[in-house]
Amino acid sequence: MRRNINFSIGEYYHIYNRGTDKRIIFMDEHDYRRFNALLYVSNSIKAVDINLHFREGGTFLELYDIDREDTLVDIGVHCPMPNHFHILIREKVEGGIVKFMSKLSIAYSMYFNKRHKRTGGLFEGPFKAKHICTDEYLKYIFSYAHLNPIKIIDPKWKENGIIDRVAAQGYLENYEYSSYIDYMGVDRIENKIINREAFPEYFETPRDFNKFIDEWLSFKATLPNSMKSP
Repeated sequence: MRRNINFSIGEYYHIYNRGTDKRIIFMDEHDYRRFNALLYVSNSIKAVDINLHFREGGTFLELYDIDREDTLVDIGVHCPMPNHFHILIREKVEGGIVKFMSKLSIAYSMYFNKRHKRTGGLFEGPFKAKHICTDEYLKYIFSYAHLNPIKIIDPKWKENGIIDRVAAQGYLENYEYSSYIDYMGVDRIENKIINREAFPEYFETPRDFNKFIDEWLSFKATLPNSMKSP
């Protein structure tokens, strides 16, 4: 199935996909961390052989020290969930998003199938994409993607509102697989995945970001129909 969208250099996009038949695509911490490492490694104009890296004695964290020469895209937000993922991305070079997502999807699928002893496609077809054409939409995706993990502990929070806001914020702060804690100022190697300079400076400090998220948690966040993603 072809995507009815053209990617343009300098434009922002919401990228997402889920497991085939809505299956779980991240079984444990190792899967999440592998996916995040691939977000970094796949975002390169050159090919990187992760298996060779490990065969030569390289460690997992050392993947983030690999010289990428130059990147294909700019990533502003990433949030893997049990059966899907969200990425806020900016086209940096012509064909960058398509090439990056191809490298990411193939590499993760091959890893997952080998580790979990399965065959066949892992994802529900090609990745999906929405062009972010307004500042309002761009701000929304910063919140929408980062707040997604709340569904794990409170599946109906968007419809019914947050039951326990403190618990929700605490869960987000301990959900190490998304870029949420990078914006909260946590110093970690995964900070290298995102390039904040390629996105508007909505949050100059972690306090600004925390306030922004808190405002979204204060009411039922409903996505306008024109922005909805599956």
